[in-house]
This record gives sequence, C-alpha cells and structure tokens, in this order.
Amino acid sequence: MNGYFLVELRTSLASPLRSYTAARILDGKRHAAVEAGEDRITVRNEEKWLRLERDGAIDTWTREDRNRRTLELAEAGTLRSASAEEGMDMAAEQWARELML
Repeated sequence: MNGYFLVELRTSLASPLRSYTAARILDGKRHAAVEAGEDRITVRNEEKWLRLERDGAIDTWTREDRNRRTLELAEAGTLRSASAEEGMDMAAEQWARELML
C-alpha cells in the first residue's frame, strides 16, 4: 500500500473517533479531545486516553494503563489483529465507548 493511501485511511479512522466521542458527550458533562496527524491519533477524556501510532501499515494502540496492541490497516479499511479483523468504524465505536465511560 502506498503512503498516501495509508494517510487517507488513517484520516478515515480519526473521523469516526471524533463522531463517536462527540455522541457520547451529549449530556455536556464530559469532553474528549481528538488530535490527528499523519503518524499519530490521540484521544483524551480526563484521565483516560488512547494513542494510535503508525509505522507503515502497522498501528500500535496504547491505552492509559499501558495496555498495548498492534493492528494492521488493510486496504479494505479494516483493522487486523492477531485474533480478528473488524471495520474501522466498529473499532472506533468500541474505543469511544471505553474512553467515555
């Protein structure tokens, strides 16, 4: 996969993270910040955070508890781990839910 395509897919991952965290703060009591760049996406909500760092087609996500996993960004727009493959939107929704609890 070329680098430009990877950047575009990564941008496509930041967008649902913004949307899902925004949807979870409609009560006005919480706020999440999403920072996105070519090589890193960071989402913060108070003491909880998620960081996705890119190395080619591989993303490493790290949580505030230092839990860490690697995912491969596939051309189909899915995230592949050692045990499963899921759509970026489903992964973003899960991360937003965990961060906004």
